[in-house]
Amino acid sequence: MVTEDRKEEILKGLHDGVVAFEEDRVEELSQAAIDEGMDAYETIMDGLAAGMETVGKLYDTQEYFVPEILMCSDALYKGLDVLQPHVKDKEAKMKGQVVIGTVEGDVHDIGKNLVKMMFEVAGFMVHDLGRDVKLEKFVEEQLKTDSEIVALSALMTTSMLAMPKVIEMIKKRNPNVKILVGGAPVSGDVADKYGADGYADNAANAVQEAIRMISQLREL
Repeated sequence: MVTEDRKEEILKGLHDGVVAFEEDRVEELSQAAIDEGMDAYETIMDGLAAGMETVGKLYDTQEYFVPEILMCSDALYKGLDVLQPHVKDKEAKMKGQVVIGTVEGDVHDIGKNLVKMMFEVAGFMVHDLGRDVKLEKFVEEQLKTDSEIVALSALMTTSMLAMPKVIEMIKKRNPNVKILVGGAPVSGDVADKYGADGYADNAANAVQEAIRMISQLREL
């Protein structure tokens, strides 16, 4: 049985390994977590995903740029390759389906990609439409996949103005779909005004919001 101190040491090592893009270290520590009896899902969320959260912040403050993000992602996936097969209860693991994309007129996708990665890590099936996505495409993809959640990202004030249109279009076709919005100019108040069901200011919160929305839907 792993001690609390050793557990903290492994989780911190995974966090730091992702941030410093140390693939070998992340792979070794992920294996150590399994060998020493740690819960795989908890290790992913509190180690690898926590590291990726820090990477997102470093990107926001312009200490990291796209090349660093890509190297950090490589380290993250090294750990996931080891840990994901050990996540217990595969049925519970597939939490739901999400359509995600950056709205029309906006070509920023680093934040959206981080959120997508967190959704995958948390066990969601993700349908990624990419960036500069035409508004109708969100509606079509939701209907095609029957996804419970549509996640809209906007990094510019101008593109953010497209969000209420998309929300209205989706809700008209399928009122039960939950809509999650996020991005630098978006706030909780904006989300309420636009008729969204949830708002997230970072990738981990997006996953928590999505899990909350799915449980609301399951109750219906």
